Amino acid sequence: MTSPDDTPPGIPPGGAGAGGGVPSGDGPSRAAAPGDTGGVEAALLALGEALEVPAPPPAEVALAVRARLEAAGEGRPAGAPGGGPRPEPSSRPGPRRAPGRRGDGRGPGRVTRRRAVVAVAVAVAAALLLGVTPAGQAAVARILRFAGIELRVGGPGPLPSGVAEPLPGERRVTLEEARRRVAFPVSVPAGLEDPADVRVADDGRVVSLLWPGIRLDEYDGVLQIVFRKELGPPWPDQVTVGASTGWWIPGPHGLVYLPRTGVGEAPARPRRADPTLIWQKGRTGLRLEGVADLRRALEIARSVR
Repeated sequence: MTSPDDTPPGIPPGGAGAGGGVPSGDGPSRAAAPGDTGGVEAALLALGEALEVPAPPPAEVALAVRARLEAAGEGRPAGAPGGGPRPEPSSRPGPRRAPGRRGDGRGPGRVTRRRAVVAVAVAVAAALLLGVTPAGQAAVARILRFAGIELRVGGPGPLPSGVAEPLPGERRVTLEEARRRVAFPVSVPAGLEDPADVRVADDGRVVSLLWPGIRLDEYDGVLQIVFRKELGPPWPDQVTVGASTGWWIPGPHGLVYLPRTGVGEAPARPRRADPTLIWQKGRTGLRLEGVADLRRALEIARSVR
C-alpha cells in the first residue's frame, strides 16, 4: 500500500502505509526533522560506556594523596625523611592489560577507540552541517508514500503562486452523479453541511467536495501516487483517524496532481495548499484541506460516512 523510498526525519522509520504505523491515542506524533542528532547522541553514549579506563585501587589513591598533602604542608617532597610513611604497595594485582597493549596506554586498543571517537565526531559535524544549511537539508530530504500521496520532506523551494488549475478533465456534477461515475464509494462528512459543489476529474479517478474555504478530495489510487506534496517546517504529524493512521500537515505547502500514467501526460502545475489532513478509508484515499485546527479537522474526518 505504502512504501517509503527513504525514511524521513519525522518522519518514522519504515514510513506509514495503509494501516502502517502504530500511533498512540489521537494526539500527534512529531516526525523527525532533518538535522536531528538524537541517533548521534545515542552513539556517543554507547561509545562512552564501551571505553575502558582502568583506575588505581581506592586504598592506594588515598595513601598517595595523604602522603603528598603532608609533605606539601611541611615543605618537603613526598616520601622524604620525616615526610611520613610512603604508601605501601597493595598486595592486590593491578589492572590487567589486554594482550598487545603497551603499558603507556598507547596500544592497539587505545588507537582503535581513538579512531572511533574521531569517526563519531565527524558524524556529529556532518549532521549539524546538513541540518542547518539549505544544501544539507536538500541532501537529507525524505520521501514517504501514504494513501496515494507522496510526501517529500526536506528543504522545499518557495511556495507556488498563482491561480490553481482544475484537475485534468474536471467537470461539475451532482453528488448522485459522482457516485455513479466512479468505482469507489464517495463519502460525505456529517460534520459539515451538504457540499456547495461537487467535481469529478481524470475519468473518475478523483471526486472533490467543496465548501467555502474547505476541500475534500476522495480518490481511487492508494496503490499509485495521485498527489505529491513538498513539505518543509512545520513538519507533518502522525495522527489517528478512527482506527486508521493519518498525517496532519499543519502549514501551507506545495501540491502537485499526478495524472494517470499515459503518453504525453505531465503533472499539473504546482499550487499552494493550505493545512491538510490525509488518511485512508478502505481502498479510498482522502485529503481534507482548508481546516487550520487539527481537532476540528479530526472531527470532520471521523464523521465521514
